[in-house]
Amino acid sequence: MPLPVIVAVDEDPEVLDRVEAQLVERYAGSYRIECVTGADAGVRLLDRLAEENADIALILAGRPAPGTGRDAVVDEARLLHPLAKRALLVPPHAWGDADRADAIRRAMALGRADHFVPEPGSPPDEVFHEAIASFLLEWAREQRLVPQTVHVVGEEWSGRAYELRDVFEKCAVPHAFCLADSERGQELLARAGPDARLPLMVLPDGTALSDPTNAEIAAAAGAPLGVDDETFDLVVVGAGPAGLSAAVYGASDGLRVLVVDSGGIGGQARSSALIRNYLGFARGVSGGRLAEQAYEQASLFGAGFLFMHRVTDLARADDGFSIGLEGGRAIGAQVVIVATGASYRRLEIPELDALTGAGVFYGGPVSEAPTLAGKDVFVVGGGNSAGQAALHLARYARRVTILVRAPSLDASMSRYLIRAVEAAPKVEVRTRVTVTGGGGAQRLERLELHDAATGRDETVPAEGLFVLIGAHPLTDWLPPAMARDRYGFLLTGDELDGAWRLERSPYSLETSIPGVFAAGDARHGSVKRVAAAVGEGATAVQLVHRLLDEDEPSAKPPPDESRSLDYLHES
Repeated sequence: MPLPVIVAVDEDPEVLDRVEAQLVERYAGSYRIECVTGADAGVRLLDRLAEENADIALILAGRPAPGTGRDAVVDEARLLHPLAKRALLVPPHAWGDADRADAIRRAMALGRADHFVPEPGSPPDEVFHEAIASFLLEWAREQRLVPQTVHVVGEEWSGRAYELRDVFEKCAVPHAFCLADSERGQELLARAGPDARLPLMVLPDGTALSDPTNAEIAAAAGAPLGVDDETFDLVVVGAGPAGLSAAVYGASDGLRVLVVDSGGIGGQARSSALIRNYLGFARGVSGGRLAEQAYEQASLFGAGFLFMHRVTDLARADDGFSIGLEGGRAIGAQVVIVATGASYRRLEIPELDALTGAGVFYGGPVSEAPTLAGKDVFVVGGGNSAGQAALHLARYARRVTILVRAPSLDASMSRYLIRAVEAAPKVEVRTRVTVTGGGGAQRLERLELHDAATGRDETVPAEGLFVLIGAHPLTDWLPPAMARDRYGFLLTGDELDGAWRLERSPYSLETSIPGVFAAGDARHGSVKRVAAAVGEGATAVQLVHRLLDEDEPSAKPPPDESRSLDYLHES
């Protein structure tokens, strides 16, 4: 197979020589290195590589000559090679030049460049190589080229094959999908042998599982622990940002922690293809990658994880709480943190729900975007996740249209994302438009839209629809007595009023059931941002410590009601 390409363009031959020397020394064995002087030559090189259908991993664009524009190279790369990573080569003195520094920041803010790379000094320049290696790793993960990739083969996009992809997406496991009648699908089926059945799951070590059960999938994604009838200091229900944060801080403080989730890790954060305003990640980080790193961090501190196990109920036990799992199993906890988050609301359009996984998706496009190359795709929603989804899809799709019920994006989307969406050449925003119907034979083919501004109904061709609207709290499994607002979000702390029955005041994140805390999107009044959820998870653990240190009898219900949670007011 042809090697993927790393391209470098700069007006200064000396700088380009240093860049080429370091790239060749480190990467020439795995990548084809192409370096040219000048923006015009760079544009011609990108055109030629597009004609060759070359696979470009990274494009480094240097400073332009006077009177020329740096955007000539990066903009051409954005159009012709949208899957390539684009970085600006920046000299050390650039930040002292206000105009140049502003141009660099603007290029990154508007999505013309992914980030910058400092010009290399004398070899070996490990700062330069750290940046290059990070870009190449991100590119490889997006192209499903990492060694840990799980391959799924199915007869069609929907049904069980979609469920398998969804599981691995939730567990942040690198995976790729192909149809059984494709060249790659036929190759994988042949390797699996004559007894292989669809859908087929091929693990990184070559093991093939035919129509795997949920237990086999869970084992492939991270084997569940044997925790029946065990009691933990802290059980966290939900493995989104709030739950993962609670696991990290709880386990690092010495608590025996177990995290349970009906799917995998990341929660709604998985829908974010690139979070650029999360503290400490200047280049941005995908929700899946952030969740994966947090999971690894919590695991190293000793936290346990139980994936693909749905919690069904919560009851008082002598030593704290009993948490029921689907199938009749139970685990014990002294204290519980509810971090189940929220799910995207469905459109409730039967003909579209029937195509879930076959062009219609509830959540972000991280795993599905590569399958939509050259197609017309729609995103429903006006929040940050919708903006991130549209920008990610624009790297693959022919055109992406954001459909927003509101008159603008200003009230629901961060300004940096609005600017990037407005600057994206393949993204269009339609306001005051709703989806009223649609359909297709085996995959999504069309959508029916209503434009409230004009009163017109129209039918448009569509091959992909990503729905990221509203939020329904995942709190239905909790006792009816737990205080909620009218939408089902959990009330905590001072919001409890008459729902709190103990003499002591509730802690700030404590629910109406003493000893049960809420963090993240499941909580009433939470800030729907990843950083806020992480902060609440950490705060909840500190409150857990205070509760455990007090060891007060009042943390339990009155003696005559110790077997029930019904002493709490109905919400």
